[in-house]
Amino acid sequence: MALKFNWKKNLPKICWGALILIFIACMLRVIIWEHNYYSEKEGSSRATPINNTIAPEDAESVDETDITNDDKNNYKVAANKPRFLSISKLGIDRARVVEVGLTNIGRLQTPVSIYDVGWYRSSGKPGAGGTMLLDGHNGGPTKEGVFKHLPELAIGDIITIERGDGKFFRYSVVESEEVPLSEADAKMSKMLGSPEQGKESLSIITCTGVWSQLQQTYLSRQFVRAVLVTDNLIHTDTGAERANDGSVPKTEDEDKKDNQN
Repeated sequence: MALKFNWKKNLPKICWGALILIFIACMLRVIIWEHNYYSEKEGSSRATPINNTIAPEDAESVDETDITNDDKNNYKVAANKPRFLSISKLGIDRARVVEVGLTNIGRLQTPVSIYDVGWYRSSGKPGAGGTMLLDGHNGGPTKEGVFKHLPELAIGDIITIERGDGKFFRYSVVESEEVPLSEADAKMSKMLGSPEQGKESLSIITCTGVWSQLQQTYLSRQFVRAVLVTDNLIHTDTGAERANDGSVPKTEDEDKKDNQN
């Protein structure tokens, strides 16, 4: 005797099964499309980030609030710690230097503000003879960060650090290199040492290159290293840097004019 299939009794189960299959098929199509889309976009320039993180390993939100002169004037640190960083060539004027540590997975933290510079608290201090390790943001969701133009630095450019006690320390760039993300960890091992034996130095790291949608980070890191050339400068009321002998150090433009005369 042949079994008779009861369509009316099993119709709801058939409908639900069909809906589930359609849903699964749609999800698979979306996943495949998204993967192909991001693969095509891999390496393209970053327009607008899809979240407020600089890199997945940081998982830190960033702040784009402008830093006022009052914010800078009211910012204080211990006498022997870095307070401000200035790079005239890049238009960086007294960027606040804040202490940072390491993330849970051992990566260097970055400041919350895109305009601040991070100083790794376990690295050297200005005037102490070691190597300062500094970092900062390339940018945020809508604005450029303090180190957006760091790749423009060249050999001989000057980086100035103002210490908490008002003394200035000038460092001359000796290395500026863009390194692929895949090689950045190996490069990091050298950044806590001086590029010139026996000389105090500083190292700066920031993101650069093109934005990866897949990895949610930039595909390169900019590494800058500089050595101390002038120290113990005193800040004046006019904002100039004055040496202990009372003279004001010449700017790079003034040096060029003198050489031409």
